[in-house]
Amino acid sequence: MFNAKTKNENAISAGSGSGATLIGAGTILKGDIKSENDLRIDGTVIGNINSSAKVIIGTSGLVEGDISGVQADVVGKVVGNIRAKELLQLKGESEVTGNIYAGNLQIEPSATFNGQCHMGANIVEISKNEQQAVAK
Repeated sequence: MFNAKTKNENAISAGSGSGATLIGAGTILKGDIKSENDLRIDGTVIGNINSSAKVIIGTSGLVEGDISGVQADVVGKVVGNIRAKELLQLKGESEVTGNIYAGNLQIEPSATFNGQCHMGANIVEISKNEQQAVAK
């Protein structure tokens, strides 16, 4: 009874209010996150992030999983693919290991990116549709 786990037990849904959600430094979260509001991560997330708003990975933030959102700012570290429908910014000493799908991309000289880059609004939508088709 208590050992039976469903796939959605580890998923967190944030966004019933109108404010941003913060995962503070020193916090480790294992599981997927779905948010309808802005999301700022200064801790560690091991899982995928799906937001219909902006995702910000702070300087102490670490994400091991895929990120999908309208906009994304990365100052910390991401190991996984990033999909930003509008603008993706890699700032400061950020480190991204994975593929990028973005409508627009801005990378500062001090940022590190290892992976493939696909740009344009159509690319982000096509990639998302292909991913959904594979999941079925």
